[in-house]
Amino acid sequence: MYWEGFLIKIYPYIKRVIDIVLSLMGIIILSPFILIIAIIIKTDSPGPILFKQNRIGRDKKEFSILKFRTMRTDTPSDMPTHMLQNPDAFITKIGKFLRKSSLDELPQIWNIFIGEMSIVGPRPALWNQYDLRDERDKYGANDILPGLTGWAQINGRDELPIDVKAELDGVYVEKMSFVMDVKIFFGTIFSVFKSDGVVEGGTGVLEDEDSVSM
Repeated sequence: MYWEGFLIKIYPYIKRVIDIVLSLMGIIILSPFILIIAIIIKTDSPGPILFKQNRIGRDKKEFSILKFRTMRTDTPSDMPTHMLQNPDAFITKIGKFLRKSSLDELPQIWNIFIGEMSIVGPRPALWNQYDLRDERDKYGANDILPGLTGWAQINGRDELPIDVKAELDGVYVEKMSFVMDVKIFFGTIFSVFKSDGVVEGGTGVLEDEDSVSM
């Protein structure tokens, strides 16, 4: 029991070391692939390669999340995609593929490396997504680093209403461990290949922090 409690207490530090090592490896190994995507984005439509957006990090502090730009530069900023009248009209050709495959999230490897995010954790909410922030407060999910993927992402993703998503984030906070993180990591790979829970433009029920402009 003592060792179990000790491991639970020190796991956040171990988790941070894992994040640094894996994100650095990812930057090195994936750099040629990232460069290719950057070139395609630049030739596909005018505008920057990367899209920055204010998100909520640990202890509800704001940070700039990085994503590959998947929408035109005239897309309304800080607006969830499902609130646009015709979201498909704003998504670029390469952007549709990047969003469906989740490759638009690759630049967040840098967010992980510098300590703004973790590989696994609750997906960071938009700065103005107060309903999700309030729900997460009930479960302590705002007190840890947000993640590239999380328990909610392999249990419904875009199909989840906010209260259910926040509850699943709370489950992760309660059960956070190396085994849990490995399960989520490989579950994410499986979900991405199947495109589980991806609903472009929203469902009418969902308000998802990842279905956002650009």
